[in-house]
This record gives sequence, structure tokens and C-alpha cells, in this order.
Amino acid sequence: MANRAEELDPDVCCIDDLKSRASVQLPQMYRDYYNEGPMDLLTLRDNEAAFDRYKIRPKILVDVNYIDTSSELFGTKVSFPLGLSPTAMHKLAHPDGEVATSRAAAATGISMVLSSYSTCSIEDATAQGLEIPYAMQMCVLKDRKITLHLEARRGGCKALFLSVDNAVLGKRLNEFRNKFELPVDMTWPNILSHSSVHSDGVYYDAGMNLEETIPWLRDNSNLQIWLKGVNRADDVQLAIKLGLDGIVISNHGGRQLDGVPATLDVLRECAPIATGKVHLAIDSGIRRGSDISKALALDASHCFIGRAAVWGLAKGVELGIKILLQELRITMALAGCRSIKDIDSSFLSVLQPNGILAKL
Repeated sequence: MANRAEELDPDVCCIDDLKSRASVQLPQMYRDYYNEGPMDLLTLRDNEAAFDRYKIRPKILVDVNYIDTSSELFGTKVSFPLGLSPTAMHKLAHPDGEVATSRAAAATGISMVLSSYSTCSIEDATAQGLEIPYAMQMCVLKDRKITLHLEARRGGCKALFLSVDNAVLGKRLNEFRNKFELPVDMTWPNILSHSSVHSDGVYYDAGMNLEETIPWLRDNSNLQIWLKGVNRADDVQLAIKLGLDGIVISNHGGRQLDGVPATLDVLRECAPIATGKVHLAIDSGIRRGSDISKALALDASHCFIGRAAVWGLAKGVELGIKILLQELRITMALAGCRSIKDIDSSFLSVLQPNGILAKL
């Protein structure tokens, strides 16, 4: 039909369709591991609901015959400001695991952050896309040699994303109820090639503090260092003071501490402090191209998705990325934005609890 966007797949039209298909195909233990989180899932749900509280205010009669969605991360051009967030154990969803996910990122020209708990090696994953920007997520473990081992195996990565929201693991009820465990034929090669899963050294270092850890990382790596899991304005100030290269506003997709704010609301609080001083990105709750535009309007420079990529493994990660790009392009055209740089807070209002729209 005239004026309708290209049909990307006859059965999958949006990310929610991908979720539905993946949820049917995955065994319950793995489906619940990916789809759920700790306790009552309050934060998980609010991550998505937050985007609905912000309303787009289009400008009319803007020439949007050409839409430029291109952006940049780590000094490398990407097709649009979206990347794959570090998500553990992709082989639970597809035998090719992170290699397949990386292949999709390369095919669509977006960024990817690899999890320390990948089920494929860093080298195999980054070999799929030599032209796109990769980063490597890491937790500081009790055995610091494992962290250094990961840094040494960085492959084509340009940055380290240090997770700072996991002093301990959140209480994920589904893992207790389903007796979740890794299949016997599956490992974390980037960690276990250096240590045993039964070693105390692979447990999180609950005594980590940034004032000691960041200089230690700087002494042992020349990569950019980003903090992933920031949820407070004063922590943004601390990151700036310590000279961090970037921050990801994240609550681990609602998988760690239940009851923390939605990342979009935290972004609005933190952006005025970070702008012009440190790169600021966001993950958690992004399900639509319009969600990306709202995050950019609140001064995020990049967005990351986790679950959506895993759901895509059941049908096609590349398809999911193309859906989000298509939706972003449509949103930009209808809002009167010709390029990513045109998207700013003037395009958003927030719906207050009293039902009145308010300027940001």
C-alpha cells in the first residue's frame, strides 16, 4: 500500500512480536531468566512504562525528505545511536550465541558490548565485525587476575564497561523456582579459561570502590573506561571527578535491585550534570524506535538494548535492529527531525500525575 513502510517480516512487526515468539520457543528456565528479574519486577516494568510518560511534540512542515540517523561511538561511525548491551549467555537462546549477535550488529552497522559471561570467546565475537565499535563489560571479581586476563583478551574492543551495580546478585525469584543453572556443555570461556567456576575468585568483589579501582584499571589498560549501572547524580559527579570516559545510566534491565527508578527518569536527573563533561548513554526498557528518540531528547548520546537482542536470537537479531531503525526513522520524520543532532528536549513534554502536560 502507498506510503506504508517496508515490510521487514510477514510475522514480526515490532519488538513485542519478537518477545512473544522467543518466549514460546525458549524453555521456561531460560525464558524466565531472560524475561524476568528480582523480587516483584517493579523496576523491570517501570523501565518500559517511563517512556510512556514522555510525549513527543512534533514540529510541522519540516523538510524531512532525507533522514540522517548516523551517529558515533568511541570515535567510530554507526548507522544509528543504538548498541547491543552486555547480556550473558546468548547460547541459551541460539547455538551460535554471541557470534550470531555480533554478526547482526556488524551487518547493521551498530555497536556491541560483550558480556564477561558470554558463551563465546571475545575473539570469535569481535572477528564478525571489524568495522564496528566493540566494548567489553567486566565485573571486578575477587581474583583481580581474572579482570586483567579479560583486559588482555580485549580483541577489537575500544572500551571497558565496568559494571558497578553488582556488589552482590539481585534476588531473582525465577532462578530459585526454576533451579536455574548453566547447561553442562556450556561455559563462560572468557572467565573460565583463566579460573574455575568453583573458585572463590569468580565471585563479585563486594569491597570494590571507585577511588581505588579506577586508577588500578588505568594502570593496566589504555582503553576507554565507562561505568555501567549509575543511578544517582552524585555518582555522575564522582565519575567526572575521576576522569571516566563515559557513563551508562542502567539498572541492569531491572535485574538487580528492585524498586530503583526507571533509567529514563534517572537520565533526566543526571544529564544536566554530565552534558559537555562525559559521554552519557542509557539502557533498560527500550522497546521502540520512539523510545530511542525520547532518550536522545533527554541528552543520551547512545542507547543500548539487551533483552531485545536475545529475543531476536529466536527469529533474527538483525530483524530486531532493523525494526528499531525503521521506527526511529518514522518517528524522526513525523516529529520534524532531519538528523540525530536535531533531536532535543523541545520535542518532549512529560505527562504529570495530574494529567497535565508540562515542558521539560
